[in-house]
Amino acid sequence: SQAPGATARAGVQYLSHVACALIAMRVVDTRTLVRGGLIGTGLVLFYSLVFGVYHLDPLDGTYSFVGAFASKNQLGFYASLAVLFAFAALFLGAERGLWRFAAVGCIVIALYCLKASQSATSVLTTIAIAGLCLALRGLELLAPAHRKMLFFGLAIATVLTLIAGAYGGGYEMLLGAFGKDATLTGRTYLWQQGIEAAGEAPLVGIGYQAFWVQGFAEAERLWAAFFIGTRSGFHFHNTFIAATVETGLIGCLLLSMVLIVTFAGHLRRLLSAAHDLEALVLCTVAALLVVRTFVEIDILNPYHVGSFLLYFAAGKLADTQRNVAVEDRRPLLRHSGAALT
Repeated sequence: SQAPGATARAGVQYLSHVACALIAMRVVDTRTLVRGGLIGTGLVLFYSLVFGVYHLDPLDGTYSFVGAFASKNQLGFYASLAVLFAFAALFLGAERGLWRFAAVGCIVIALYCLKASQSATSVLTTIAIAGLCLALRGLELLAPAHRKMLFFGLAIATVLTLIAGAYGGGYEMLLGAFGKDATLTGRTYLWQQGIEAAGEAPLVGIGYQAFWVQGFAEAERLWAAFFIGTRSGFHFHNTFIAATVETGLIGCLLLSMVLIVTFAGHLRRLLSAAHDLEALVLCTVAALLVVRTFVEIDILNPYHVGSFLLYFAAGKLADTQRNVAVEDRRPLLRHSGAALT
């Protein structure tokens, strides 16, 4: 690492965070996760509304509500999570009674925060994930075999629609609706700089959390270019680029494997079981994290709610597979025991 102290500290923090997520996975069930998500995101958003502030974006000259954070995108992420957990409580059958009223309150606060923050990333991902929640809930009404056929048909149609929209000018129209330009307020330039930085050590990277360090020339140059006076709290706005810069292609591949396997595993559970509330909730959580990896960094930093949810969902998937394997072996063990007797 070009910053050994920063890498050692952040590495220990990330490892401890993963351990905490796996411990929580063993003692927290789906309903408790939904309730905790409603309470946690609700408190964060309420606190942001009471004590939050507006920040000027010097790149586009607009003021955006950032709440209790220094970034409107972080506020938007908590708003997206609030909508997700509220949908789980209202439409996925996770909660009843007073918790449903709490879910409605979370949705109202979250929608206001999304509007005030003017975060196009959070608004679009929230709409996409809410639509996915409803679609998966509707698929549960079908038999598993029909469910799989319809899901893959809808997935192919969605991909083709997105491709057609991108080539037909839909990309520019969508950005224009949110007042954004084709560079995504400078993100495309930032991605280019990140790709160039990744070329310095493509296999293992320059060190975890070792790029955005005060005193390093490239970090100082980018902070100055994007008017980051605090010289902290900035990143490449793309998880894959950031992971490649810091941990190389090897680290990016490992992190991507955890994310993709977690999403695909819960999706497979969802499409195969008659009704699996845990798979339904965790699949939508993983889908939100997957979508945001292209424009934000939610799973690469320690003590971040995105990192916690990723390893919580991954642990639940591994624990479920282990339990299934144990159940599959029990008839064989009983048969072997009978034969020995």
